[in-house]
Amino acid sequence: MGAFQFQGFITGNATGGWKSANLLLANQGLATLAFFGVGVNLVLFLTRVLSQDNANAANSVSKWTGTVYLCSLIGAFLSDSYWGRYLTCAIFQVILLLGLLLLSLSSWLFLIEPKGCGDRTTLCSPSSSVGLGVFYASIYLVAFGYGGHQPTLATFGADQFDETNPRAMNSKAVFFSYFYFALNVGSLFSNTILVYFEDSGKWTLGFLVSTGSAVIALVVFLCGSSGYRYIKPCGNPLPRVAQVFVAAFRKWDVVVPENGDGLYELEGSQSAIKGSRKILHSNELEFLDKAATMIEADMDDPNPWRLCTVTQVEEAKCVIKMLPIWLCTIIYSVIFTQMASLFVEQGDVMNRKIGNFEIPAASMSAFDIFSVLLCTGIYRQILVPISGKLTGNPKGMSEIQRMGIGLIIGLAAMIAAGLTELGRLRRVSPNEEASSLSIFWQTPQYVLVGASEVFMYVGQLEFFNGQAPDGIKSLGSSLCMASISLGNYVSTLLVSIVMGVTARGDNPGWIPEDLNTGHLDRFYFLIAVLTVIDFVIYVFCAKRYKPINLESFDKEKDQEDGHAVDEGK
Repeated sequence: MGAFQFQGFITGNATGGWKSANLLLANQGLATLAFFGVGVNLVLFLTRVLSQDNANAANSVSKWTGTVYLCSLIGAFLSDSYWGRYLTCAIFQVILLLGLLLLSLSSWLFLIEPKGCGDRTTLCSPSSSVGLGVFYASIYLVAFGYGGHQPTLATFGADQFDETNPRAMNSKAVFFSYFYFALNVGSLFSNTILVYFEDSGKWTLGFLVSTGSAVIALVVFLCGSSGYRYIKPCGNPLPRVAQVFVAAFRKWDVVVPENGDGLYELEGSQSAIKGSRKILHSNELEFLDKAATMIEADMDDPNPWRLCTVTQVEEAKCVIKMLPIWLCTIIYSVIFTQMASLFVEQGDVMNRKIGNFEIPAASMSAFDIFSVLLCTGIYRQILVPISGKLTGNPKGMSEIQRMGIGLIIGLAAMIAAGLTELGRLRRVSPNEEASSLSIFWQTPQYVLVGASEVFMYVGQLEFFNGQAPDGIKSLGSSLCMASISLGNYVSTLLVSIVMGVTARGDNPGWIPEDLNTGHLDRFYFLIAVLTVIDFVIYVFCAKRYKPINLESFDKEKDQEDGHAVDEGK
């Protein structure tokens, strides 16, 4: 092979690097275009074509989006445990493609009747149970396919850079920024061109374009097969983590040696977890160290359910230590999910006309995308060099600091959205469905959400991928998407609670069918208050977080030991 190998990492002139990473970035952009061709206007499809009311449509989109990102955990598990990154990406892209094909057929054959309906003026005929069944099956196939593909693709892209090379490590950090950049480039087309066609009733055409994009994405991905760097899956992490807790419980009365001296670990550079580097002992969660404390019985019978290595114990610790940080990102995801639901419904009852042209409400998310693209460039080219000189950190700000900044900007976005809604309500004329306030007053809230994404979601990708042990890298990347998933479910719960409390008697509630009689502004301000509380908890958790400490390694020694393995395609 002519390449240096280290515990599953393969490097060499013919594999990996930016050539392979660029193919994966192109795949990301195309797959995202396909996905958002469905997701960005789904709330209007539900209200106009399937005749759902605003609250139910917003909840349906939140549940669907939550399912998308919840499926990321399934993809990450299969990738880390059994299939490896390459095969997982390929299989889930095929599922995404099948879902899009089925959606195009269901809208053409069952749902868009009469032709061109769902354009705000022409009502669609009631859908049959078969049509609805095929529709929901198709969009959840799309959710499953895209959700399983995303975190694995992010990790597979990071795999293309050799962690033993400091320059490659910097490239890996840059890759995550470009990964999110590619996501937004892909969604830009969906949020502008496709939204316009779908808003004018050409729903099937929009879904077919998404299908074509998914086909091209899969072809681009497969074209790079011979040049990718591959990492062998490390096996199912669930038994490993369970063994740590069982072993610690069985040794509840055992005294742990001071400073972790004498805890059980394999000799040499090879880890007990195949394909994973060793993790050095940490002083947090010391009760789990009992699992690596050797007693006399372990000498005769080294049972993994009684005795675990330090690396195995630290892997379990890493998961536990990341959880508080991860939980604090969920409220931010509640902010993010409003763009696909209530922001669109709010924009739909504003003045959307420029002359004779009517702007699709969902296309306002283009401002979010432009904000992401612009802020990514500003961050990489201006903020990183300046903050790097001030802090001495070559990355500029730490991932934890960036996520905190993202929360603050997200808070500002909710305040801006609430103020816009107050202005919209003041400009509502009697017997008029739409306010006279221009839809462009939504621009600040979209721009602020976009700016916050650069700090929050790119920071999350880097943080969870970097802090996750080698054996669960894809799971680390999936935590970012799982946060979005729970954010959508929490948003659904909030809407349900708010409507249950406020819609009593003759009171239509905060988010009624006719938004002109409601108080959507109060819902936005409620999210802002929750974000303030969340930020205080986040700062408390962030100050106490201790990063993972991987064992340094010697390339030449490891090459001689021959510990590397590569993943078959």
